Amino acid sequence: MQPSQLATTLDAAIAEHDFSGVVAIRRAEVALYERAAGYADRSNKVANTLETRFGIASGTKFFTALAIGRLIAAGRLEFDTLLKDCVALPFPHYAPEITIRHLLTHTSGIPDYLDEEKITDFDNFSIGVPWYTVFGPRDYLAAFPDEPMKFAPGERFSYSNGGYIVLGVVIEQLTGRRYQEFVAQEVLAPAGMQRSGFFAMNRLPEQTAFGYVKDADGWRTNIYNLPIVGASDGGMYSTLHDLDRLWQAFWAGTIIPPDLVERYARPIVSATSEGPNLAYGHGLWLRQEPDQSQTVYVLGGDAGVSFRSSMNRTTGLHVTVISNTSDGAWPILRAIEAAFA
Repeated sequence: MQPSQLATTLDAAIAEHDFSGVVAIRRAEVALYERAAGYADRSNKVANTLETRFGIASGTKFFTALAIGRLIAAGRLEFDTLLKDCVALPFPHYAPEITIRHLLTHTSGIPDYLDEEKITDFDNFSIGVPWYTVFGPRDYLAAFPDEPMKFAPGERFSYSNGGYIVLGVVIEQLTGRRYQEFVAQEVLAPAGMQRSGFFAMNRLPEQTAFGYVKDADGWRTNIYNLPIVGASDGGMYSTLHDLDRLWQAFWAGTIIPPDLVERYARPIVSATSEGPNLAYGHGLWLRQEPDQSQTVYVLGGDAGVSFRSSMNRTTGLHVTVISNTSDGAWPILRAIEAAFA
């Protein structure tokens, strides 16, 4: 499809779905399409731009995985390090065999505080403690269920927000630094992601989009639906161009060494329960394409947030869609996939 045809197709999809957010498509270094649409602040009609910061929800998990990778590269952890040798947690049902790899690959089997196999209404989810008291990974532990393991470690894939919260606790325990500080210094800085970070929802910096949820009374912000500051399973803010920098730095071995890059981007466990031809690596989703190439991506969805950024190393196709509404990204991604089918 020619760039002009692609633009016509996607402009129509953006108008049809009243999309709010940003879209970028590149093949190698060539920009095929870039557009911002909708409002960062609906009440004051502040438009989104290509430089707007957006929440990326569970896209944050990749940054947690990279932070763990920094500790592995420094010799402070191994994939097979036992969780119990890193930190003492007040959960007697946890199997002693749980490793760092199990947590990274969603195969630990620990009961989840936000179990996506059980929850249906993500726009109105709560964890039993006020969101405004949740500032870091350890603040989530009070909401963890005191339940038996879902399954034995390594038995299968089950997407686990709690597993990544535990990884954040491990990072803080080993480094003596706040999780958000460690990620900023050890992941964002090497990648050159100067406009990204963990921002308090009641102190957002300039050019940051509010997240919006639509209900019977219209649009409302998501400030009462999410932790006041994001942690190791979600809640970071980033920009379209910072995410470009992330992929470039990741594949170049700037954040973690090249041997770890290849291990991170390798399928470790089948995730077909989440979709056809899906697998999971270390903090990354991997999809086998019909031409046998592999698309690697990060994904996030929360109240007032929907996001996916992907890279196909064979074709060079790089697609990022970020929306500051709960479902805004998905119809645009479907339109992009149809255009390139």
